[in-house]
Formats: sequence, C-alpha cells, structure tokens
Amino acid sequence: MLLRDILRGEDPQVKAVAHVVARISPDILVLQRVDYDLHLHAAKALRDMIAQDGPTYPHVFAFQPNSGVRTGLDMDGNGRIAEPRDTQGYGDFVGQRGMVVMSRFPIIESAATDFSAFLWRDLPQALLPEVNGAPFPSAEAQSIQRLSSVGHWVLPIQLADRKLDLMVFHATAPVFDGPEDLNGRRNHDELIFWSHYLDGYFAAAPDGAFVLAGAANLDPLDSDGRGEAITALLTDLRFQDPRPMRPGTPPSDPGHRGDPRLDTVEWPAPGPGALRVDYILPSSDLHVVDAGVFCPLDGTPDAEMVQTASRHRMVWIDVRIDDQ
Repeated sequence: MLLRDILRGEDPQVKAVAHVVARISPDILVLQRVDYDLHLHAAKALRDMIAQDGPTYPHVFAFQPNSGVRTGLDMDGNGRIAEPRDTQGYGDFVGQRGMVVMSRFPIIESAATDFSAFLWRDLPQALLPEVNGAPFPSAEAQSIQRLSSVGHWVLPIQLADRKLDLMVFHATAPVFDGPEDLNGRRNHDELIFWSHYLDGYFAAAPDGAFVLAGAANLDPLDSDGRGEAITALLTDLRFQDPRPMRPGTPPSDPGHRGDPRLDTVEWPAPGPGALRVDYILPSSDLHVVDAGVFCPLDGTPDAEMVQTASRHRMVWIDVRIDDQ
C-alpha cells in the first residue's frame, strides 16, 4: 500500500515528506516509520519522488526491523497472543514502521552491522521488568525478547578517503504499559545500548568519526519516561549536543521544564504536546557548522507542508570533518 501510494503521486503526506526533504536537502537522510520490503521498492520509489525537486540519493539502505516479527508468546502480559504488542516490536505486520537511510555517499553495506537480534536480557544492567519478583510477562518471554523495538544499526559511510559511522535507531515509546513499566524500561535500555556500544561491549568501538541519529521517544525533562537515559547520552563526552533549535520560538514556556526551542515533535491534545524526542549527536571530534529543527512559523509557505508531512520535525546538522 505504501508503494502504491508513492507511485500514484497523489498522497498528501508522501508529497509533503518529499517537499520537506527537498527544502533541507541533506547529504545523508534518516527516515523513520517507513514500511520495509525486501528489495526496498517503496523506499526507492520515495527516493525517486524526492529527486524530482530535491536531492538525488544513489544509495538507499535498510535492514528488516523488529516491528511485526511474531513471537508466538504473550509479550505484554494481557493473557492474549498474536496481537501487535506480542511481536518483537509493535506492528501489525513484519516491517511496519521501519527505518531507511538515503545517502549521496556510498554506504559500505558489507560492513554494516545490525544489532536488532540482540536480546534485551544480555544488556549489562538490563532493567528487565518484574512483578512481585517474577519476570514480566514471563521468563519464557524474556528469554526471546529482543532489545530493539525497531532496530539498532551501525552503517559505515564512505566520505572520500574518510569513513563516518552512522548509528541509527528508533526506541519504543516509554508509555502504553502498566505499573511494571515494560516500555519505560525498554526505552531506557534501548538508549543506554549506545553507551555500551561505544565502550566496546558488543563489537569494536568506532575508530573514527561517528554520528548517532534516531528517535529516542524521550525528552530529558518533560517526558513521562526515564529521562536519565537520554541525559546520559547528551552528557557523554564522546558525543556533542549541537542543540538544534526551531526558529522564532521563545526560549521558555510555563508548561516546559526544558527549552521549547529544542522541541522536535508536536503531539495534539490530549497527547503530551511539544517535546524534544529526535536527536542527531555527532562525535566530539566533528566540527558542527550549523544545526536546526525545520519548523516554519505558522502562516509561512512551508508551515502547512511540514505539518502534513509528520508530527515530527526534521532535525538537521551541518558538520565539517577534519576542517575539510
């Protein structure tokens, strides 16, 4: 259905996404919530639509996400199976709401690493949920539960004679659960995964520049989740936080503990409202030239298009490697 809608060229959201990408024209693009198919027909069709008025991306890549992968078990403890929440990551079908990377530069696919099959229980100090001292929803479920609700990928990008490791992820929302805090705990550990990765726990740590890009689904101050997880990444000296900002937004708001200029999503009422949940964190050795959140002011030509594209706003950074 996604491929059909793209090829028809009539879907308002698809056209809006292509317009937003064309306006920002990034060299490397990470798109979230794009349904996966084996040969990436939908992603490549979207790439071709973007190219009509925007950048051309000769390199398109995605691993199969965990969303929709059946387990045959009750994974949320409601006593039923074969529901979207009983898959490895919430989804009605395999590959729903995946991720895709588009790049002007070659993606070294042979060296790409997919950590999506990594078991949650194998994470150091994993915050696995319990109820009355027993594993929740069951020991059997925890024995097969993967950490990634969508995926954790490391994709080497070839930049002339240099390599950039792109670390991509999409964490689960830390809500929609019960007092066991299954989603809140999982969200926390999906973020903390990256600290362990840089420590060399799962594989050799990057030996050069890297960028973490993804949807953390967590605001360090205003989310219902465990804010210490994203705070740990934002304050990790191996990263730098360029603090991309929305133009024309006041620096304070009575309903915010954080800085509303940093917000990247706007959930309508009765949702949580505007939060910072989407991040690009370059390694500390990269020189950040500029950064921002593409959020045109109401009444401007691009405002309606951006709102049609997504509740999330595009986060972008410009970096220079070794002053080149």
